[in-house]
This record gives sequence, C-alpha cells and structure tokens, in this order.
Amino acid sequence: MRALVALLLALPLTACDDPPGPVPEAVRPVRAVQVELREVARPVVLSGTIRASDEVALAFRIGGRLIERAVDNGDVVEPGQFIGRLEARNELNMLRSAEAGLVAAQAQLTEARNNYARQATLLERGFAAQAAYDAARRNLDTAEAQLQAAMAQVRFAEDQVRFTELYADAEGVVTAIGAEPGEVVQAGQMIVQLARAGGRDAVFDVPAQILRTAPKDPEIEVLLTEDPTIRAVGRVREVAPQADPVTRTFEVKVGLISPPAEMRLGATVTGRMQVARGAVIEIPAAALTREGDQPAVWVIDPETMTVGMRPVVVGQFNPASVVIAEGLEPGETVVTAGAQALRPGQKVRVLGADS
Repeated sequence: MRALVALLLALPLTACDDPPGPVPEAVRPVRAVQVELREVARPVVLSGTIRASDEVALAFRIGGRLIERAVDNGDVVEPGQFIGRLEARNELNMLRSAEAGLVAAQAQLTEARNNYARQATLLERGFAAQAAYDAARRNLDTAEAQLQAAMAQVRFAEDQVRFTELYADAEGVVTAIGAEPGEVVQAGQMIVQLARAGGRDAVFDVPAQILRTAPKDPEIEVLLTEDPTIRAVGRVREVAPQADPVTRTFEVKVGLISPPAEMRLGATVTGRMQVARGAVIEIPAAALTREGDQPAVWVIDPETMTVGMRPVVVGQFNPASVVIAEGLEPGETVVTAGAQALRPGQKVRVLGADS
C-alpha cells in the first residue's frame, strides 16, 4: 500500500520536470487595401450673387434738376413706361425762341419770293436791271437757307424738351436708384439701373489660382444659400479681363440654364466646381496611425504576411480619407482595420479589402 502511494506522488513531479512544447504564433485577422494612384478632383466652393445678364443704366441725355421720379427700387417696369422728368423751363424757352425764329424765316422767305418774282417779271419786260434781278435771286436763296436753319433749330429744341423726360426702353426690374427729386444731375448720370427681363447670371469673385487650374468650359452647380435644395447649373459666360484692385480677384459671370424663380435678383448663392488635382495616393482615414509624433501606417509584406510600421507624410486630411504625399508606393498593401493589436513582424490574415 505504501509503495502505491509513493508511486502516485511521484507521477506529477515527473510531469512538471518535462520541458514545455512550442507555442504557435498568433495570426491576427485584419482588413487591408492595396495602394494605387487615383485621379481625384477637389471641389471649389465660392459665394456669389444673382444678377441680370443684361443690366442698363437709364440716364438723361442732358443735365438739369430732377423734379420727378416715378419708379423706386424693386419696381417692375414695362417698355415705354415713364421713369422721371427734369425741370424743362430753359428747354421750353429755347423751343419758343426757335419757333419764333421759324416764323420770321418763313416771312422773310415769302418776301424774298415775292421780290424775286417781281424782279423776274420786270427783267423779262426790260424794265429792270440785271443786277437787281441777281440780288433778288441771292436774297431768295438766303431766305430759303435761313428757313432750313430755323426748322433745324426747332427740331433741336423739340429734342431738348423731349430729353427732359426719361422712359424705360425694355421690360425689367429696377435694381438701383442714382438720384432723388430735387438733385441736379449731369448728362449721362445714372437715374435708375434696370435689370432687363431675360437671362440671369451668378456672379463670383474668383482668385487667379482657381482660374489657372479650372478645367475648360466647366459646368458650375449653383445653389441658393438659404435653401440648398434650390439649384441650377450654368457655364462661364464672361471673365473680367482685369483683377479688382482691392481684392485682386476676377469677376466671373456664370450664365444659368433655366434658373428657378426662387433665384431672384440679388439673392446669395453658392457655386461649386470640381478642379482636377492630378494622380495621388489616397487611403482610408482609418488606416492612419502614429509612430511617436509622426503619422504612420501598417504595411503588409505579401511574401511573409507580416506587418511593419511605415512613417508617411500626409498631404491632405479629409473626413473619410487622407492623401499621402510621401512614404507609400502603388501596389503596397496597408492595414485599414484591426491595427490596434499589431506589433512589428506580426503575422496577419487579410479578411477583405476596402475599395
């Protein structure tokens, strides 16, 4: 009995003395993506306003004191609608003077014609000298010329009176006021600015760098800032040849194609355009980790299926991706999920690849 107990006690002691067998290395499951060059475009977003494609400044052809303005900012006008009137006292006096001169010229012409007819009759009968006849003929020619000049003066004076009134030349909306009743205005000074009915532009102040990198004839998406669901598309219609001296930007007019009625004149809009950035390496943001103070990624060796930490230089951060400027080459595979438990030289098993 004692021999059996001694044998049982000796068995575990003998097992504890045996050396442990090799522990198999753990293989970590990860997700990964293969690095490749992609042609990407970055969006350019600018703020602008809606303007009429055709705007005109209505002004008087002559100067004077504005005594009446019949429209205000925002009014819709029709072709031929009365806009404003200047004080016409001087112009009316000029017209009366011209009309009086016309009457005098007509009387002189009548007298010259009668005198010429009398001299012609006397010359034919031999009772008048040739010199008297020639003088009568010259007086008649002069009277006729003076009548033409007097008629021209009347037409000029009538035009001056007509120029004291201003009318709309087309249908449109008044977008600006340049003078108030009682002011003395100069010839050509804007009284009202009229946005003629028709097309509409989205106008933006664009930096020179964007103009240089913009594609040829791009399609611009324009959204109403206060309600982005209201949108339209358009194409560049006009680019200012000279930069603004203060902002150093160029005014760009985008002609809108069938703009919605909600895009009223003066409304604030947002324009979007895609600008090519060239071929870059772009990886999911989840693949980025850190090695000390420097960004890094886990790169998989395709032969050994082990991972190594690789420092990288990030060119641009985006919400869902990052652009790698240096550190990766096309064709390499980086870990995108499961990197928390990795160590250098760790064997991994790829579960799938993110596109």
